[in-house]
Amino acid sequence: MDAQESIAPWLKWAVELQSLAQAGLWYSRDVYDRERFERVREISAEMMAHQTDLPVEKVRGLFCDESGYQTPKLETRAAIFREGRILLVRENDGLWSLPGGWADVGLSVGENAVKEVREEAGLEARPERIIALLDHAKHNRPLNAHSICKVFVLCTALGGQFEPNIETTASGWFAEDALPPLSEGKNSAEQVKMCFAAAGDENWRVVFD
Repeated sequence: MDAQESIAPWLKWAVELQSLAQAGLWYSRDVYDRERFERVREISAEMMAHQTDLPVEKVRGLFCDESGYQTPKLETRAAIFREGRILLVRENDGLWSLPGGWADVGLSVGENAVKEVREEAGLEARPERIIALLDHAKHNRPLNAHSICKVFVLCTALGGQFEPNIETTASGWFAEDALPPLSEGKNSAEQVKMCFAAAGDENWRVVFD
């Protein structure tokens, strides 16, 4: 068992405790119950900090500032092809990913995919169809403190050109058998190859879990 696998159960338990505590804080009106749920959430943050070596203050900021019933966060990833090659952008850490990011309030899935392509790749795009809806924890590493639903969207490029920005330093078109080092937390090699398969199949059925 590698280090990631040994940490994973602790992260899963911490995330579940945080979610239960947040729901309890939202629905509870009794002051003593709220104190208990606050402490459960604090324990979950301490567990996360201990297992990841992050300062507990930073974990609290990421982990304990939300209110309301907790639901998964939504992330879009756009798959765009040109002459049999897929568009990838290089992140600031030197790794490559499909253009994408958190879904913004007020934007649909398609609109968010288009926005991310514009911001990260400098291209205007049109969303065509959904490729997959996948749970981050089941497919990507490292694990995230939040539950995430990743939406892969097949898009068509309409024009534009890349310009360096605060999120990405380059863009490129890559063949399926010549992918660069990928940002595995954003998209795995299997997910990128899934996009190739979807682009070549007009009868593609959306993958979900």
